[in-house]
Amino acid sequence: MKTKRISLNVYHGLALGMLLFLLPCLLQAAHHAPPKKEFYSILIYHLKDAEQETRMDNYLKDALIPALHKAGAAHVGVFKPVGNDTTADRRVYVFIPGNSPEQLLQLPVTLLENTAYQTAAKDFIDAAWDKPTYTRQETIILEAFPGMTKMELPGLKGPKSERIYELRSYESPTDKLYRNKVDMFNKGDEISIFKRLDFNAVFYAKVLSGSHMPNLMYMTTFDNRASRDEHWKAFSSDAQWKTLLAKPEYSHNVSKAEIIFLQPAEYSEI
Repeated sequence: MKTKRISLNVYHGLALGMLLFLLPCLLQAAHHAPPKKEFYSILIYHLKDAEQETRMDNYLKDALIPALHKAGAAHVGVFKPVGNDTTADRRVYVFIPGNSPEQLLQLPVTLLENTAYQTAAKDFIDAAWDKPTYTRQETIILEAFPGMTKMELPGLKGPKSERIYELRSYESPTDKLYRNKVDMFNKGDEISIFKRLDFNAVFYAKVLSGSHMPNLMYMTTFDNRASRDEHWKAFSSDAQWKTLLAKPEYSHNVSKAEIIFLQPAEYSEI
């Protein structure tokens, strides 16, 4: 019995030693493991004229996107509304994926710690009070849906200049009905209908902070406007969608739907 007890003690000691030896490696692997779900920031820059738009394009292409890559964002999308030549309010949408809301909210500070960014973004950072790069900025923070935890690059084949990216925002009258609409996408499997019908979605997400809450947002993509119309026609007549839409538990969960047609900037990575 004494020999057996000694053997067990030796075994336990070896096991403990091996665990202590491997623990730093396991912690490091856990630290570098990809996040279970992504978070997103959508920056909306409001511009007054073509000069501001040119300056904004230069800033995004030459300063912001390279700096975001260094900060860990693999793919950055830049989009402009179809017919963005209006003098009333030109807009530029910047889509940034991240690992946490804190990382995305900390980006302005993180960027200013990058000396290469400071040099490339000098016109943006040091713009005079009477000659700014934009007139106003909005920031939306989002959390990816369980049904699609990470963004996907669209598998489009048509010319970039003809592509249509459709950004949708669904507002709900109450928080309860908002959560119900989110469930409709996930538990109700509305996402699978879009996937089966090849809507080439970039993301589906809950809005954590924005100006139209409570709301969710998602983006689908198409080779051209005709393709977009064909896809939505197929969606509206799809049997699975009709069944889901007819379920009483999902009634009255959207009070307003905003649809924005976008085109990717030439330098957009999405």
